[in-house]
Amino acid sequence: MNILSELSPFSLTTTNRPVNRPEMATAPLKSPARIAGRDEVYVAAMPLRATKGPAQLLTSAAYSLKLWDFQHFMVIIRTSSPPSNSQAFVFDFQPEDPENVYVALAALSGRSIPGTVLKRKLRKLPKERCWFVGSYGEHALDVACKFSNHWETHLKIGHHDCRDYTNGLVEHLTGEKDVLERLRRSSVDLE
Repeated sequence: MNILSELSPFSLTTTNRPVNRPEMATAPLKSPARIAGRDEVYVAAMPLRATKGPAQLLTSAAYSLKLWDFQHFMVIIRTSSPPSNSQAFVFDFQPEDPENVYVALAALSGRSIPGTVLKRKLRKLPKERCWFVGSYGEHALDVACKFSNHWETHLKIGHHDCRDYTNGLVEHLTGEKDVLERLRRSSVDLE
């Protein structure tokens, strides 16, 4: 199984439960030296999901071309403390029913749709489109869960979506504002 499909919001073998824009380079994962007592924070990108047919073909092509706006962004936390030493957890915000064509049409037309924040366990970090963005003292998972519990779940593409969630959670954990813009700007340097 390819690691990207492992990251898919629908194919992870984990708890899968709610917790209540130029080009982007494919870069190898640059993991820093582990610092005792600090949890690592990463941002990852994966293809948008779409129903089978033309929509799926379009999103797959856009992702292959590394088009920034056709990617789903999420935050990954790799813990440093037992009992979950070196385990990775992904947090992301997405539509409740992302493969429903009516939900997709509503979202693309600018309407607000029901969303959900998911927390899942990963077996390992992805090797592509995954960037280390900082660290947090122990208990980053607890902080991320609290942040997610207060996240407004009405999703509106371009106004309150996975990008806003990723930027918000990374800022909450590391203090860095607008991490996705920094990654977008540095994408040329990553190639």
